[in-house]
Amino acid sequence: MTENIVRYEAKDRVATLTLNRPDRLNAISEDMPRDLAAAVARAEADDGVHVIVLTGAGRAFCAGYDLKDYAQRPGTNAVVQEMPWDPTIDYRMMMRNTQHFMSLWRASKPTIAKVRGFAVAGGSDIALCCDMVVMAEDAKIGYPPARVWGCPTTFMWVYRLGPERAKRMLFTGDLIDGKQAKEWGLCLDAVPERDLDATVAALCARIKGVPKNQLMMMKLAVNQAIEAMGLNQTQMFATIFDGIARHSPEGMWFKERAEAVGFQQAVKERDSGAPIGSVKDRKG
Repeated sequence: MTENIVRYEAKDRVATLTLNRPDRLNAISEDMPRDLAAAVARAEADDGVHVIVLTGAGRAFCAGYDLKDYAQRPGTNAVVQEMPWDPTIDYRMMMRNTQHFMSLWRASKPTIAKVRGFAVAGGSDIALCCDMVVMAEDAKIGYPPARVWGCPTTFMWVYRLGPERAKRMLFTGDLIDGKQAKEWGLCLDAVPERDLDATVAALCARIKGVPKNQLMMMKLAVNQAIEAMGLNQTQMFATIFDGIARHSPEGMWFKERAEAVGFQQAVKERDSGAPIGSVKDRKG
């Protein structure tokens, strides 16, 4: 575990894990998924911890995978291979990350995501692995790479929102704020940003007095209901589709645009509503 990527603090039965790349809006680096899982394991092993809170340093929870490294940097990298690509290499890498994120779901202790700023793209994957999500009212959550270059590998959207609203989010890649997320049942609560810390602290105070064995039994019973719906199979397909999305003609167009004009401009074009570029478009 690299301490400076995910900070760990335990106090009064609560472990607080902090994603710590504030200069990049806590964007996911190569080491972050592994370090997050290590921090969860540390909290699991701490007999004094009853509740785990995950948050982000600075003004965001997590802005997703670091596109400066993965999209803008010229050439191949961990998520973009030369063509023809080997989907099994991609799958092993992304499923490893998925399972690291899902350590929050598998932990025997309750996990709470405290979201301010943005929980977008891979950041929404992480937040929605937690048992509960509490957001600032003006925070934003969504999966914009559903428009091109991604598929949410943890795929918790359908289990949180039901099929119709999950499709609404993933067919558009739109972001919604904390207020709408609460209305839709995507998060437990949404409060003014100034009240976010106190709201999560009050929830932890109510939970942390419960014996760990009771918390574990309640969590296992609820989680098995979701897993019985086919969560593992859904994540397998979603993780395969994520690799395909990055190596499709449109996915390769996005990578080329990010290299040519920078990832921020490429994202702006992707999210504008204009038709997504493809090989056919480039030749036309």
